Amino acid sequence: MSSDSEVGDALAVWELGAGVTALAFTRDGSALGFALGDGVLALCDPLRRDPPRRVPVHDGAILALAADGAEAAFVTGGDDGALCRVAADANVAQLASWPGKWVEHVLAPAGAPFRAAALGKSVHLLDRAGKDAPVVLEHASTVGGIALNAKAKRLAVAHYGGVSLWWTQGGQQKPKLLAWRGSHIDVSWSPDGAYVVSSMQEMELHGWRLKDAADMRMSGYPSKVRSLAWSAQPFYLATSGANRIVCWPFSGAGPMGRPPIELGHGRDEVIGAVAVHPRGDLVAAGFADGALEFARISERTSAFAKPPGGGRMVALAFSPDGRRVAFGTEDGLAGVLNLQ
Repeated sequence: MSSDSEVGDALAVWELGAGVTALAFTRDGSALGFALGDGVLALCDPLRRDPPRRVPVHDGAILALAADGAEAAFVTGGDDGALCRVAADANVAQLASWPGKWVEHVLAPAGAPFRAAALGKSVHLLDRAGKDAPVVLEHASTVGGIALNAKAKRLAVAHYGGVSLWWTQGGQQKPKLLAWRGSHIDVSWSPDGAYVVSSMQEMELHGWRLKDAADMRMSGYPSKVRSLAWSAQPFYLATSGANRIVCWPFSGAGPMGRPPIELGHGRDEVIGAVAVHPRGDLVAAGFADGALEFARISERTSAFAKPPGGGRMVALAFSPDGRRVAFGTEDGLAGVLNLQ
């Protein structure tokens, strides 16, 4: 990549009137949703320039957003304690409610018979068919993040003191604890299921290799790592939290004893969000001043696609086909870039 024009051009940019808290494409890529701090889900067709349709969903901020299985719909969680489903046609249905709680994390994997919602110290697995009572997974401290492995058979839950691993289909069980002292604020599985990595309040990452329980510390960040994204094979974990895109190698024996790759021009601003192309090694990174940079892991090249402005970048995602990138800022600027 030698110039900004080779990266892409803006397909559409909008002012949404409230800060973006999360964004997601539906699994088929036909719709894009921006979760907002005023309880609205802004829906749009990512192929068009039409302004997003504002759909009121929650009485308070939307805290979590995910594509709902293989359907053209989304699942949202709010600080009003509600878990909702929003179809691409703007139809809203409440799935569950826990008054007085905050639903801070949601998952709705394609092909799985459940949806997951985290609130307080518990994670609820709700039967999609509505026939069975929810399975409630309890923890000793507040849930910091949840993640499923590729087959949706195991759930990783970050909390104080480490990460708990649960089976998603099974009766009474005790989780496997991946222990490490400190507050774990997010978690992710490697695409092959071999590693679990958490981000920590202490401005570092901690990882575990599951086959032998070996663990690793990945430190040196100037701020908290709020965003994690995996590349296609060979596996790299791209992270926010620094002024360059930090990518840890997970091929072979993993990152133990190996330094990360640092991509990008290097700026005074810290990266707030990262995303990786679904089938390649193109990384998108959004900065605290609103700039957007792209980099290729294999080529060690980078270029800017958006100048500073619009507020801190807090959410990024590639479309399922990898042809578009959506972004959102805490000041309410949102957009979609069409990649060449």
